[in-house]
Amino acid sequence: MPDSLLVSSEWLADHRDDPSVHIVDVREPWAYESIGHLPGAVNIPFDSYRDATSSAPGTLPSPATAGDLLGEAGIGSDDTIVAYDDTHGVFAARFVLTALAYGHESVGLLDGDFSSWRQEYETTDAVPAVEPADYVIDALADDAPIVDRAAVEAAIEGGEATLLDTRNEDEYEHRHLPGAIQLDWMELVDEETRGVKNADAIETLLADRGIPTNRETPILLYCNTSRRLSHTFVVLRSLGFSDVAVYEGSMTEWLDADGTTEAAD
Repeated sequence: MPDSLLVSSEWLADHRDDPSVHIVDVREPWAYESIGHLPGAVNIPFDSYRDATSSAPGTLPSPATAGDLLGEAGIGSDDTIVAYDDTHGVFAARFVLTALAYGHESVGLLDGDFSSWRQEYETTDAVPAVEPADYVIDALADDAPIVDRAAVEAAIEGGEATLLDTRNEDEYEHRHLPGAIQLDWMELVDEETRGVKNADAIETLLADRGIPTNRETPILLYCNTSRRLSHTFVVLRSLGFSDVAVYEGSMTEWLDADGTTEAAD
């Protein structure tokens, strides 16, 4: 089991033959099949674990769908999952957050992506044989890091949590929630390595932005796309921030919903 939500290529290369370690490629099937993938990786495309019609919060799939996806990929509840994509990990991060929300404890994001991996390690177009597992999920985990609108309103009114907007600067400047600090998820990415910037660089960025760096500070992330807030969630959790939660919803939905809290210009 990796000791962080961010998993290095070195760790994965050393453990990829462990039968309890399952590598998940979340790219579209044509990319998985025609461009190649990490040896042993199974394909669980991004759209398969995103469902805006589900009764689960945000765009999470239903508990049954989440269990079926993992079980059909041969993953058991005690196995270790390492997910990746070819977009700096932003799509795979959503898979990580989904698995955590449904109680899967040993899950991580490859620090980097398919392109960075193949600069140093082999890839393949061979599809692994999978023995389906029985994976039953009935509900969100009790400690699922997902909050509703009421929790966000309480955070705005109470001022105890740091509210982070993970959209880009133009979106933030157009409209954002009161008191929110803008932190574009791409600011956390090292474009040369395609992975996450080192801890010192991120620490400096947070401090410069006025974001508390006390690891016990409650942090609440919001965005109108699930992948961006998921990536920031994984990065902050990997740095040791222990109280990080997410709210997924567009600014239009926020303004249209009943309530007294308005967005700020």
